[in-house]
Amino acid sequence: MNVLFFYLVLITRNCFAISTVGDANIDNVCGIENLENCSHFDIENSNILTNEVKRSLESYVPCSDDDDNNCKCYIEVITNDLKPYQKGITQQMLNNTAKYGTRYKILNHQLFRDKECMFPARCSGIEHFLLNLLPELPDMDMVVNTRDWPQVLIGLGSRIGPIFSFSKTSDYLDIMYPAWTFWAGGPAISLHPTGIGRWDLQRDSISKAAIKTPWSEKLPLAFFRGSRTSDERDALVLLSRRKPDLVDAKYTKNQAWKSPKDTLNAEPAKEVLLEDHCRYKYLFNFRGVAASFRFKHLFLCNSLVFHVGEEWKEFFYFALKPWVHYVPLKSYPSEKEIENILNFFLEHDDLAREISERGSQFILNHLRMQDIECYWKSLLLSYQKLITFKVESETELVQISPLQRQEL
Repeated sequence: MNVLFFYLVLITRNCFAISTVGDANIDNVCGIENLENCSHFDIENSNILTNEVKRSLESYVPCSDDDDNNCKCYIEVITNDLKPYQKGITQQMLNNTAKYGTRYKILNHQLFRDKECMFPARCSGIEHFLLNLLPELPDMDMVVNTRDWPQVLIGLGSRIGPIFSFSKTSDYLDIMYPAWTFWAGGPAISLHPTGIGRWDLQRDSISKAAIKTPWSEKLPLAFFRGSRTSDERDALVLLSRRKPDLVDAKYTKNQAWKSPKDTLNAEPAKEVLLEDHCRYKYLFNFRGVAASFRFKHLFLCNSLVFHVGEEWKEFFYFALKPWVHYVPLKSYPSEKEIENILNFFLEHDDLAREISERGSQFILNHLRMQDIECYWKSLLLSYQKLITFKVESETELVQISPLQRQEL
């Protein structure tokens, strides 16, 4: 009996040891979240990526018809952003938030604003849409943040109040609005000294460039050009230096550039027109200071978009689905992880093309200028219903008209 008991104990201990080793090494297992641990053989024979695409497509439900005129794809975003303020928005709340942004008021279908705007071009991009919608908007009072960074951390919403911001993470309660860059105030670079703007013109120009370079004629390379606003981009740039036949990724100058150290110990590369991105099959998008304005433009090339990190959002991100419209990569992917997934799509060209076409069609069908105006209108009408006080004029605010907007 004692001998039997001894062997039972021994077997139990061994099983526990094996289990413990397995748990300790779970981070080293090849899987969709750990592609850096996969060999080429692992990816091909376990169908990790093909199965992920298949599962994503099976569960995907289109947010609306292609001829959607009511921006249905984004209504849930508005609902979720306004949830923290369902008890009502008071004048005191907006007085509290005023220092975090620019105060705007709509009175009798006229637009008023703080005399000073921190970023005039950004305010101009916002005001383009507000002025167009004035005939349809009731009186309201709001604070619009034109900085890159959101302002209202979770937990502070009731103590501060609502603020409109173009981008945020799940840590913030800011109300997302379509960024000023849809009309004006985009990043100023040497190729666009006054900033990248006019989404309608960019859509037309980049789409024409995409037609000139169909999928079969695109270079089978991953491509990226941008400044080093985040070191999350380093792995792709370093992989490019090690494997230039797979990746063409280089850092460009930004306003903070002082030496090659700021471009990862290399001379800064020249900027590249967004239209010229269409020459490449694989385009990478990274966050910058906040969400990157580049993201929506990349889809227009009808190239396969790789989106790194899911933390930062703009209002339209939620309707784009990973593996359906783009290829997701975790934040700070390693060189090996990037190399593995690029090699996979090099060998699965049809799958890459199918994802690229779905992503391109979504942006073309659901991120038109009419969709931007529709979102602004739906957002403001829903927001106004939460205001609990009568909006009145203030002598400190100036009226904004199309002519005055250009002068201020």
